[in-house]
Amino acid sequence: MNATTTHIVVVGGGAGGLELATGLGERYARHPDITVTLVDRGYSHLWKPLLHEVAAGTLNSNSDELSYIAQAHWHHFEFRLGALLRIDRGAKTITIAASHDAEGHEYIPERVLPYTYLVLAIGSVTNDFGIEGVAEHCLFLDSREQADAFHQHLLRACYSANAQSAPVRAGQLHIAIAGAGATGVELAAELHHSLHTLVGFGLDHIDVERDVRIHLVEGSERILPGLPLKVSTSTHEILERIGVIVHVGERITRATDAGFHTLSGKFIAAEIKVWAAGIRGPAVLTALDGLEINRARQLVVRPTLQTTLDDDVFALGDCAACPLDDDHLVPPRAQAAHQQASLLVKSLECRRRGQALPHYVYKDFGSLINLSKHSAIGNLMGNLFGHHPTSMPIEGWLARWAYLSLYKMHQVAVQGWLRTVLTTVADFLTRSSKPRLKLH
Repeated sequence: MNATTTHIVVVGGGAGGLELATGLGERYARHPDITVTLVDRGYSHLWKPLLHEVAAGTLNSNSDELSYIAQAHWHHFEFRLGALLRIDRGAKTITIAASHDAEGHEYIPERVLPYTYLVLAIGSVTNDFGIEGVAEHCLFLDSREQADAFHQHLLRACYSANAQSAPVRAGQLHIAIAGAGATGVELAAELHHSLHTLVGFGLDHIDVERDVRIHLVEGSERILPGLPLKVSTSTHEILERIGVIVHVGERITRATDAGFHTLSGKFIAAEIKVWAAGIRGPAVLTALDGLEINRARQLVVRPTLQTTLDDDVFALGDCAACPLDDDHLVPPRAQAAHQQASLLVKSLECRRRGQALPHYVYKDFGSLINLSKHSAIGNLMGNLFGHHPTSMPIEGWLARWAYLSLYKMHQVAVQGWLRTVLTTVADFLTRSSKPRLKLH
């Protein structure tokens, strides 16, 4: 490679990473001395806030995926398949792990990739807090693969229960979700809808009102503890109205095949268990050539999004511990990753020119919770109108429209207005010809 070429490498093709690589690719399309490379372990991108719909089967992951190599071709960057293995900050290289097929055969060897500027956007994984039995007995929703696996597990459980000669045993089709943040709450509502739909397709031996239970378990005193009380209270009421059993103030101490044990002595019977309680950085962040991490395994960054020990290594999104104020970090939300990606398109040009980098200032435009077909609820505006936060509660069709618009904004950021409009129209026209649920 040409020694004078500037190599910008983005590791992680989630919402922030893909938006950044796309923006940089467009910006430097006419600069042959600047290359932009996206590295990801998967072939395609799926917006992470949609994973609960994939798990419930109300969204086919194949329909909404975006091929990395196609996106790279359309937007003038390069794509390399593989997981991050290590960083050599002295040599300014990263090592990409070898790729293996389902049988364990290597089909792409380990590779070394040089960088001038490196951006880490590898997201987060669920934090099991070391609680006994969680890793062995719970399902997780950190990736599309895990969401697809959960959906298959759910289908097998329902088909098996429908085919057995014995009555459905207590807890057999009970689902317990640990963690009542946005993911847990939205998954509970989506599962309520999908299970009623699935049974209605002809699983006649299952009585959905008698045999199916959905439990939502939260250690705090209310669900959605990070959101305004009004949103939490209204969401709790809707969940209970549709039949979700909500347990608040219950800290899980052990998971078994049969269910969850809590600190208060309660046992929540459920043979299907999902852990959605808290996040931490992926394990690879603990061994990245001395870069500083916090207790949650996130990379500690300055307001410029540069890591504390290396001006040429940046981090964004869930894997970055970015200061919000003296006592808090920027919350791990899709809107933060979107904002940080937009800033870094400008910041990397400043870094390339030797100019001072702008500081990232989080702008909270509110939070929205989608409760499947039942409702949507949230608060809008955040600090949109100035330094002091303001909040406008919304619910129903307006909240649902606002929630949908968040995804459309992400699609516009990576695909542009024309492709987004065309895919939206195509989805609308073909919706009536598809089952309301993915049945395989």
